[in-house]
Amino acid sequence: MSKPFRFKQFTVAQDRSAMQVGTDGVLLGAWAPLDTTPESILDIGTGTGVIALMLAQRCDAQTIDALELDDAAYEQATDNFEDSPWGDRLFCYHAHLYEFVTEMDDTYDLIVCNPPFFENGQKTGDNARDQARFEEAMPFELLVSAAAKLLNPEGVFAVILPFSRKAEFLKLAAQVELFPFKITNVKGNAEKDFKRVLIAFSIKTKDMTEDELVIEKARHDYTDAYIALTQDFYLQM
Repeated sequence: MSKPFRFKQFTVAQDRSAMQVGTDGVLLGAWAPLDTTPESILDIGTGTGVIALMLAQRCDAQTIDALELDDAAYEQATDNFEDSPWGDRLFCYHAHLYEFVTEMDDTYDLIVCNPPFFENGQKTGDNARDQARFEEAMPFELLVSAAAKLLNPEGVFAVILPFSRKAEFLKLAAQVELFPFKITNVKGNAEKDFKRVLIAFSIKTKDMTEDELVIEKARHDYTDAYIALTQDFYLQM
């Protein structure tokens, strides 16, 4: 059974969620731009709820909604929200993204997503884990069109993706008139290739900044930039 993951201000139980707390979710939760002071946030495919919880810690948004399709993960996220210091601001919907977009009239100031992105490969036989990992559960085309519909005119849509899918995702986003204004390319250490990319989009074109983040100098020896990004959350930072 997976042990709870303890952060400085909250704890994430993860024994019922197919996807455990990992670096990708923490990166997005710590990096997502809050310059626009969002009042309403949506976390698509919340899993354990870790990204929504991090954003609740980082800002005063009164509406922080999450969306989760898997039954067990939905129940886990709901429990994690209720057990956190920000339970009155967090709410999880139990629905597929397509269903949610079709029925939801509200829009959001900030939308975040750590999407499933394994296109194909050996399925595990665990339906919940496969759904959390494999892209047919949430195709990129559906994700960008949903974000475009659910985003306020001045809002921000932020994602973390494999670096290898960066160009493809930017092209899909452009087709629904979502334009990147902040990109951070991520590598595990200075000698490795880029592994992930964090991208923030807006509906209006803005000047774009692009930089890079290196996580480690050596095994468990973290760079100053990574420590600065995550030290409000990780116990050991």
